[in-house]
Amino acid sequence: MPYERHACISCTVTGGERTAATPLPRGRHKLPREAVLASQRARLLEAMSELVGRQGYEATTVPDVVAAARVSRNAFYDLFSDKTDCFIALCEDAGHELATELVAFVNEGDWRVALREGLRTYLRWWQERPALARAYLVELPMAGPRAIVQRERQYDRFGGVLQAVGQWARLDRTDLPELRSVSVRAAVISVTELVAAQVREAGPDRLLELEDDLYHLLVTLLAGPPAD
Repeated sequence: MPYERHACISCTVTGGERTAATPLPRGRHKLPREAVLASQRARLLEAMSELVGRQGYEATTVPDVVAAARVSRNAFYDLFSDKTDCFIALCEDAGHELATELVAFVNEGDWRVALREGLRTYLRWWQERPALARAYLVELPMAGPRAIVQRERQYDRFGGVLQAVGQWARLDRTDLPELRSVSVRAAVISVTELVAAQVREAGPDRLLELEDDLYHLLVTLLAGPPAD
């Protein structure tokens, strides 16, 4: 894949300004090649998200994606080797964007506040992106082993955030035992699968209702049963 960069996969047009996902102007233009590629890539990823979220990974085809994105097949294959490559890029960008938002909460004054605020942000992030939530959380396994490898990278990102919170809790409570890697791994997988189950069974519209239960689960896994 000759061109690779992280781009906001949830870009929209606001205030009349062009974002990466906005179609290029018709006819000749003087935009640099990097801007053209960024626009095409963002539109393809947005189309992949919407189509997979609506009709599933297996039913989505490259012709579907290029038609929805208004990008040529040649441009698609300049950017991605195949449908799976495009889908993995979507998942990678989503994971990067979400992890960046979660890391910001490590600067909160109290680890419990950081954990709850970060969890609320995580749930709201998926709830506000229903197509992406279905594509990533439900359909990703359908994309095969290459996509599973990407999911492991996302687990590692999420795990790094929770590891930091768990260590932070031990600065506050010196009586806590050493944080085990299996506890962090269990926290990552538990939250991911519980959120995925909610999306699969009832859709993402009410994900924020999981906040209290998931908060107590995370505190228990990272620092023992919460006092509240």
